[in-house]
Amino acid sequence: MTTTPQLILASASPRRLALLQQIGLEPDHLLPADIDETPKKHETPRSLALRLARAKAEAVRQSADASEGLRDSVVLAADTVVAVGRRALPKAELTDQALMCLSLLSGRGHRVFTGVAVAEANGKVRSKLVETRVRFKRLSRKDMDDYIASGEWRGKAGGYAIQGLAGSFVVKLVGSYPAVVGLPLVETANLLSAAGYPVHQGWATAAA
Repeated sequence: MTTTPQLILASASPRRLALLQQIGLEPDHLLPADIDETPKKHETPRSLALRLARAKAEAVRQSADASEGLRDSVVLAADTVVAVGRRALPKAELTDQALMCLSLLSGRGHRVFTGVAVAEANGKVRSKLVETRVRFKRLSRKDMDDYIASGEWRGKAGGYAIQGLAGSFVVKLVGSYPAVVGLPLVETANLLSAAGYPVHQGWATAAA
């Protein structure tokens, strides 16, 4: 009988955990990756999202390899970058940053790049980049001030959380909604399956 490898989610994001649980997957461990997320000079938002996802997976893979009980695990990591043109917006931590992001996003389209990576026990890293186009309505100053007062934007790429209050700003989305939340589910399931992880294992009893 083949033993199911342990699944490590290299993230502290409750949104990514909830998305994994939505497709019947419960990580055995949550091990956030501690890496430098500073963009490199002239790095595109697309390249940044994929590089950070892979770097997170590789960093946690190294930690897992150093632990006897985790060496046979599969590591899943992701990173989301919101971009206006070639400009990657920050993961807003200050109100000034959030206001800048919302002002840039107001009334225009932007792109959300989410990289997802899976690191296997043999060191192989599989990755995929998902691009989603999102358009916001034109935001009034009251819209922005009220949203900033909510605090929901803090720590979010581009200064907003589409699954929360900011969903009321979105007039159009082309691509993957879960990718904008933080984890593209089709691509995640495909990468885990390719790595030998039994994605559908718990489905037979999911509705019981």
